[in-house]
Amino acid sequence: MAASKSAAKAKGYGRCPICGSEAELVYRPFCSARCRDIDLARWLGGGYAIPGHPAGDEDGEDKAGGMGPADDNAAGGKTDDEGG
Repeated sequence: MAASKSAAKAKGYGRCPICGSEAELVYRPFCSARCRDIDLARWLGGGYAIPGHPAGDEDGEDKAGGMGPADDNAAGGKTDDEGG
């Protein structure tokens, strides 16, 4: 049994990211179908979502200080007042 554990480590199967058990080749990188399904449910449920701006912000402006039309003036751009 020790030979199969060392072989799994040598091939890079490592540990299951869900429960921490030894990963199995068949379910890699998971140890079982159960852990694979738990991971899939987290993806589908939005558990692994990347934080960002709310989806309702469709005007394209970055509220946190991105380069929008108002920020161009602060960065040295010309304004209508300069007559250019």
